[in-house]
Amino acid sequence: MHASFPLSVLSLPLLFSTPAVLAAPPAGSAATLAVLETTDLHATVLSYDYYKLKAEPAIGLERTATLIRQARAEFPNTLLLDNGDAIQGTALADYQALVAPPPCERALAVYRALDALGVEGAGIGNHEFNYGLAYLSRVTGSAFQVDGVDPAAPRCAGPHFPLVLANVYSTRTHQPLFAPYRILDKEVSATGPDGQPLRATIRIGIIGFTPPAILDWDKRALEGKVYTQGVREAAQKYIPMMRAEGADLVVAIAHGGIDGAPYTPAMENAGLYLAQVPGVDAMLIGHAHQTFPDASSTAPAFNLPGVDKVRGTVHGVPTVMASLWGKYLGVIGLHLRYDGQRWLVDKERTTVEARAIQNPDRSFVAPDPAIAALVTDEHAATIAYVQAPLGRSDFRMASYFADVGDPSAIELVNLAQADYVRRYVNANLPQYAALPVLSMASPFKAGAAGVGDYTDVKAGPVALNNAADLYLYPNALYAVKVTGAELRAWLEKAAGRFRRIDPAVSGPQELVDTGFAGFNFDMLTDPEVRYEIDLTRPPGQRIVDLRYRGVPVSAGQSFIVATNSFRANGGGGFPGLDGSRTVLAAPDASRDVLIAYIRAAQTLTRAQHGAARSWRFARVAHAGPVVFHAPPGLEGLAHDAGLITVRQLKADDGGGKGFALYGIDLSH
Repeated sequence: MHASFPLSVLSLPLLFSTPAVLAAPPAGSAATLAVLETTDLHATVLSYDYYKLKAEPAIGLERTATLIRQARAEFPNTLLLDNGDAIQGTALADYQALVAPPPCERALAVYRALDALGVEGAGIGNHEFNYGLAYLSRVTGSAFQVDGVDPAAPRCAGPHFPLVLANVYSTRTHQPLFAPYRILDKEVSATGPDGQPLRATIRIGIIGFTPPAILDWDKRALEGKVYTQGVREAAQKYIPMMRAEGADLVVAIAHGGIDGAPYTPAMENAGLYLAQVPGVDAMLIGHAHQTFPDASSTAPAFNLPGVDKVRGTVHGVPTVMASLWGKYLGVIGLHLRYDGQRWLVDKERTTVEARAIQNPDRSFVAPDPAIAALVTDEHAATIAYVQAPLGRSDFRMASYFADVGDPSAIELVNLAQADYVRRYVNANLPQYAALPVLSMASPFKAGAAGVGDYTDVKAGPVALNNAADLYLYPNALYAVKVTGAELRAWLEKAAGRFRRIDPAVSGPQELVDTGFAGFNFDMLTDPEVRYEIDLTRPPGQRIVDLRYRGVPVSAGQSFIVATNSFRANGGGGFPGLDGSRTVLAAPDASRDVLIAYIRAAQTLTRAQHGAARSWRFARVAHAGPVVFHAPPGLEGLAHDAGLITVRQLKADDGGGKGFALYGIDLSH
């Protein structure tokens, strides 16, 4: 039996029973099947920001639900699939994982919502592993045969739809952790060659993939328990099996994006190469938090040979990526024709689009009230959880101007990390006690998902939700030992956040390369370190005058740098950071370290916790304006942070997303 849900206006089909396989239709029959994708929901069930404690209409599965209803009304046949990173990413997810796991008979809030929407299958993202294998086993209702998971534990409630993952295996059994694929018998309405309607069964195979780098990113939870296979290798292994078992169509649920680098089995974003594996009919991608297709995108990956960012194909395979947080619904309208033996995709007539919950007039589609009704208790409990007081701040900690030098939302993280590592080294690692301890942090929220996607902690009481706003991810605290040359290379990689500026250009020049994630713009905020970023130089040659305590940093000098598990183990592809330089893998999560630091400090001041700047742009006179984008009306906030050459040029930058256009004078 399945749980009973208030389904409101979704008009769901009977999804979870297995239909009888109908007789084969006559050759020449045709059907249209819309494959619908949600991805990277990160437990954003509601249009609500738990960090700001207010409604946020720009996000939320409850609004994607409206797009799903509209698509079901438009297409005669639909198949709704989720592409992973569903169970982690909001305070709601942390509350359920770390504070009050649901009772065994009750599924996670996000899974109950996806069940109510009629999801028919899902992949597994990298963030599904963040809370460990025991938790993942419990909340997915799966019996993992791996070390650290009690084989006698009861099977708890998971989602009602199948979860597929083809490239992660148990070290103990050498068997896939989840079913690598599933073949769904989908009864559809079709049209015979005589134009008359008929019913037919299409056998649809779904297969899932996750980034192999989970072994690095969640090393403490996974090491020795599971191993991975390359995405391409797993596809080459299982897709022929799916075809042999009668799959008419194969839909790849690939939790990864597109990367033009040469393929390796460790590749994080392998979509370009997965599309070349014979037998893939449609591809759902994710992980990169981008929207595809997007004709206006300047992302280098979307302009690679073989990638059609207008039609939405990768090497001819219809492909969609639906951003994150429920902001979009991916829709692949597959036009199918039966050749007498199996259903084939008519690629010329097939359409691909990513549909936004934001309307052209900047309003948002209405939420489906049935979704909120499913998670009322968890929502209220999460709000109470995040309001637990920690301390007070006399200044506003915000990331709106982090790209141009405001450390107010970053220094506190660096101070907490460095303090923890110094105390640990002095107590446990005397061989490193004489080395300087530095700390790297980045603006986790830098506008990539819209004008609401910034850290903003107002002056006044600081609660747990504010700490979660300052430190978004459930990383562990790590420390690495690096040389001066490696420190410089780290900063050079981070400076890839910026475009090269030509001082002679008289027109506007964009400062920020939006294809370079803000969470990869690592920076030091230490008064003993100084460096400049020269934007007139090409990437890799921008860090100038790097000094420690006033003395130029030498290539052979040694440092301990506090960072997080993601970065220390290779996340972001920083040179030299591959797990081999780790000297401390702390048992504490980075966010918990921050929370403890705030509790101990009690009172946060700008002078002590939010004003230290290690870096500045090198001075350069430029003929035209250097511009960037941030929410309107915040010029005063930039000036409060000492960024006196920042000016708002236009309250509306013309991009239709609510941003203002700002300029910065690099000559001072």
